[in-house]
Amino acid sequence: MIKRTLISFLIVFHTYPGYCRREPSIATNIPWQQVAPGVWKGIVGTPDQISPLSVAEIKPRIEALTSLGNLPFPAQLNEGVAEVHNHLTSLRFPLRRGEEIYGLGLQFKSVKQRGTIKQLRVDHYGGTDNGRTHAPVPFYVTDNGYGVLINTARYLTVYAGTGVRKDSNDPPPEMNRNSQRDWNPQPYSDAVEIAIPASGTEIYVFAGKNMMEVVQRYNLYCGGGILPPKWGLGFTHRTPTLYSDQEVMNEVEQFNAKGYPLSFVGLEPGWQSRSYPNTFVWDSTRFPRPNYFVNELLKRHIRVNLWINPYVSSYSPIYKKITPYTGSHTVWVGEVPDFFMPQARKLYKQLFTTQHLDIGVSGFKVDEVDGYDNWLWPDVAKFPSETSAEQMRQVYGLQFQKMTADWFREKNQRTYGLVRASNAGAASLPYVLYNDYYNHRDFITALCNSSFIGVLWTPEARSSKTAEEWLRRMQAVCFSPMAMLNAWADGTKPWSFPEVEKQVKDVMLLRMQLLPYLYTTFAQYHLEGKPPVRAMPLVEGFNYSANAEKTQLHSSDNPYTTTVVPEVKDQFMLGDYLLVAPLFAGDTTRKVVLPKGKWYDFYTGDYVGDGEIIEVPTTLNYTPLFVRDGGIIPMMPPMLHVPENGEKVGLTVRHYGKAENSTYLYDDDGTTFNYENGTYSLFKLSVTHEGGKLKGSQSTVKADYPSGYRDFSWKFMTK
Repeated sequence: MIKRTLISFLIVFHTYPGYCRREPSIATNIPWQQVAPGVWKGIVGTPDQISPLSVAEIKPRIEALTSLGNLPFPAQLNEGVAEVHNHLTSLRFPLRRGEEIYGLGLQFKSVKQRGTIKQLRVDHYGGTDNGRTHAPVPFYVTDNGYGVLINTARYLTVYAGTGVRKDSNDPPPEMNRNSQRDWNPQPYSDAVEIAIPASGTEIYVFAGKNMMEVVQRYNLYCGGGILPPKWGLGFTHRTPTLYSDQEVMNEVEQFNAKGYPLSFVGLEPGWQSRSYPNTFVWDSTRFPRPNYFVNELLKRHIRVNLWINPYVSSYSPIYKKITPYTGSHTVWVGEVPDFFMPQARKLYKQLFTTQHLDIGVSGFKVDEVDGYDNWLWPDVAKFPSETSAEQMRQVYGLQFQKMTADWFREKNQRTYGLVRASNAGAASLPYVLYNDYYNHRDFITALCNSSFIGVLWTPEARSSKTAEEWLRRMQAVCFSPMAMLNAWADGTKPWSFPEVEKQVKDVMLLRMQLLPYLYTTFAQYHLEGKPPVRAMPLVEGFNYSANAEKTQLHSSDNPYTTTVVPEVKDQFMLGDYLLVAPLFAGDTTRKVVLPKGKWYDFYTGDYVGDGEIIEVPTTLNYTPLFVRDGGIIPMMPPMLHVPENGEKVGLTVRHYGKAENSTYLYDDDGTTFNYENGTYSLFKLSVTHEGGKLKGSQSTVKADYPSGYRDFSWKFMTK
């Protein structure tokens, strides 16, 4: 009996997968297949069906990708290998000496990512660039002319040039800390290594002649960048959370009476009958006539945006019907809908359409889809679609963006909103990221980083300790993808600090004047894939090198001192021509790194430098702005609202420097998707030398739709 039992045990031991001796897995080369000009796809193992690109339902812009040319596959990545073992997929891609890495999610403190480890996971940003962030997009681009996207909805870990393999082709030398003063605790690594807790994954490679072209291909493959409605590029003010309809109207009237522009207002949780969790229906005491309220604002050229999070209160009219299609855990004791279930999507669409879209609401602010861990569902949660809690978290914000965007598209109505979580494939979705973190300098770094990963980010203003800080924050938001004052808790107004009231008004009105330039820049994002805000490494002619600085060695806090290389993360380009150098409270001077080529002061047209570091004095009156030689900036009058369809405005077209140039000015109806059928106007703006002087002209290249611009006048800023 004992012998028979022992034999049975040995049979089980040698045959049961959990106990058997496994053959070591072998890393193999990745098979690549071209899927678009300059774009390749690789499949390793058995990928999950759910991925960010599948949730976003991307529609690559093949014609635009073709116009960039068909580059060969990046030879360096032929050395990439993959391995699948025990439900873990490992990837390894080579790095060359001096090669820099950018991207890997919405980071707030650094732009260069080589030498870092990122645990890419949707989460509230906690103050550390560890990869847990609102948009952990698993995409990186290098200055060697390629980008890599890992299309997975898993929590993945990226070792961006940190691990040192024994079989490295370019190993670092062994060092002796006892005798070598330059001993480095972080030896040189020649690879990016990625760990994915899944039995396979999809990988995409994007090629380009430079990093900008790589980013363009990524954005175009994801459907092209979003073109917001014109009103979305005006100014938005989010009102205190328990305001009534009359209080909101009073605030709108104050903006108008004081001469501050306003294009849409945001209503915070109190517009609902119950929130945290939510009913999604109007509170009858604060908003007894929501239809009338929304339409009164529309008469004043102002749209309404509603705060929501997706979690369903037991008082909501859809509660009983949606409960079977929700997860095992609640958020704030609200049901968590599983949007992979068509029944859940249908119930939301019906409720949101009747309560919001049908009465003229123009968009949403989607909160609380990012973290913290103790607020969201845990990773042990179950969902009726059998989607894992991990995957649900990685794509929940992305999924809600796609779902709501489709509702508006069915009405042929563009929207523009806010969201707390996103992922790969989001470039064509009409949402801007935001969070509760409130470090002004880090906000600008995030603005730079957003340009590498196909998302938009806004450094919103909420409150400030001083008038100077308030001004600097307001100046920064006016050069971001969404100019927003969020007064939900503090009740601040643009005029809350009388000492800088005029300067705040000036920059808000400048935002409105720049609308033709901004709108064209976003059209370029859609048509060409160029992000509207651009980190300096994406800019032609930018070259910045600085000596590494050692951090201070401390026996307890920092026993392994490392070197830090300063990077440019506090300035950016807005469109093709405008360089923005934000100021921060306490600054007395400001250093600006100019790319190669002549640059001119936006306000005066004076020459400021060529490919050098300049230092400019600070002033309360304006943010330092600089324009590239030959830069053409079309501007409209400083209106208090965005021009409506059919409303004609005159344009002043500014030219800077001495160079001849030509560019395009884009226009359409500003609200519908008719532009996708070719119903838009495209003007060619040209500056040439004639008789020793510069002369400007404009011609309509495409005129399938009447333009809202008239009476072009030219202003040559450089004397």
